[in-house]
This record gives sequence, C-alpha cells and structure tokens, in this order.
Amino acid sequence: MRTVGVDLAAGTPGTALAEILWTGSAARLARLEIGIQDADIVASVSAGDAWLGIDCPLGWPDAFVDFVGAHHADTTPSLGPVDGGPDWRRPLVYRRTDHVVFERIGRWPLSVSTDRLGVTALRGAGLLRRLAEAGFPVDRAAEGRLFEVYPGGSLRLWGFETKGYRVDAGRRRTLLDVLAARAPWLDLGGFAPLAIAKADAFDALVAALSTRAGALGMFARPASGALDVARREGWVVLPDGAVEDLAPGVVGRVSPNS
Repeated sequence: MRTVGVDLAAGTPGTALAEILWTGSAARLARLEIGIQDADIVASVSAGDAWLGIDCPLGWPDAFVDFVGAHHADTTPSLGPVDGGPDWRRPLVYRRTDHVVFERIGRWPLSVSTDRLGVTALRGAGLLRRLAEAGFPVDRAAEGRLFEVYPGGSLRLWGFETKGYRVDAGRRRTLLDVLAARAPWLDLGGFAPLAIAKADAFDALVAALSTRAGALGMFARPASGALDVARREGWVVLPDGAVEDLAPGVVGRVSPNS
C-alpha cells in the first residue's frame, strides 16, 4: 500500500507532499517534498495501489452555494429571507462534516466559505478535475481512495499536544519525537529535518498517516441520510483509534487492496 498525503495551499510554494510505503512489517516515508504542483500530485497516484489524502475542503456548504446563486439572481434563498445574523449565517459558514469535526475535537475548522481557505479550495477543485481526468476515482464522501484529511484534528484525536506546532519548529521536533516513540515501525528515511523545518511538510506527513486510517476504514463514515450531502460538500476523515493502530500488518475494517 502507498498513502500519499498532501498539504494543499493556494500556490505551489506552500504545498507539500508525503508518500509512505506500507508492507506487512514496515512503513517507510519514501518522499517528502515542498513546492508541489498539481501535476506532481496526479503523478504520485498514477499507480493503482495509491490512496490520497488532501488537507483541503473538497466542497462548499450546500446552503452557501444556494445563497450565492439566489443573491446573484436577486431571489430568496432556501434558508428564507436574508437575515445576516450569526444564527442565520451558520449553515452558510460550516458544512455538515465541519459540525462532526467540532463534535469530535471541540473546535471548528476553518470555514471554506468565509475564510481565506476558500482560495485553496478553488485550487483543490481544479486538482479534483485533473485527478478525474487522469483516471483516479474522485468521491468527496470518502467512499473510494480519496480522502479529505485534517492533520491538526488527527493529531488531537491521537492524543498529541498540538498547541503552536504550526508556527514553532521546536514543537514539531517534540511531536516527531513522540511519534517515533509511539510508532517505532515508521522509518522517516532522513526526512525528519524537513518536517521539523517546514510546517507544510509536517502536515503532509500527518496527512499520509491519516490516509492510512482512511484506507483501513478506521474512521466514521457519513450517515446514510448525509451521504448525498457529503458527496457535494466533502467529508473529513477523522481517524478512530490510536496512531498505534496504523501499524504495518493491520488489516482494519476493509481490505487495504480494495
């Protein structure tokens, strides 16, 4: 199995990619790079055994999409007359999956419709098209080999202390030390200095680990009634269990080769 994790940014300089090779007895970080273009990401999953996790929203809230169209046409959106207040805005700001993230980790992720993250999501939409054109199965609801991942959320659920790690290389060094102790089966292959120096590279590594949880089926899927919504808005794969559960040789709830 190969898991590819991408910390996507609006531009190439801030985009990082990590690739972990998994066998029955070992896991090895075979690639960790920054300055990644869409073509690099598409090429990384060209072989059929790759699973891809992208740290980027894969869609926008249904209510937001409806509101923008109604506002543009000067009609009334499905939410009813425009109020503009915080309660009225909430369905436009957060997706169904974002509510699940809040329930799991106790904090809201960035909003794809009202934060600068939306610019990255525009790039992500183009990437999804390129992946589909290359024959990689694109399903925003985590029903295939593509997952929307949230590295910071994964770390919290695995019990890591995440405060300040995005801005403090010392915090990232400490996190890698803890990861090495808890996952001695993971060979970083000499890439630890880059993961420590660059937060984007560190998050790409965590994204690749989160993708392993997705490939093993160790995450909560959308409820049947929310599946259609997830196929439009996207679905964040938040890992169940511990990071130790990702160890080589673990089969999980689905076949790694499915």
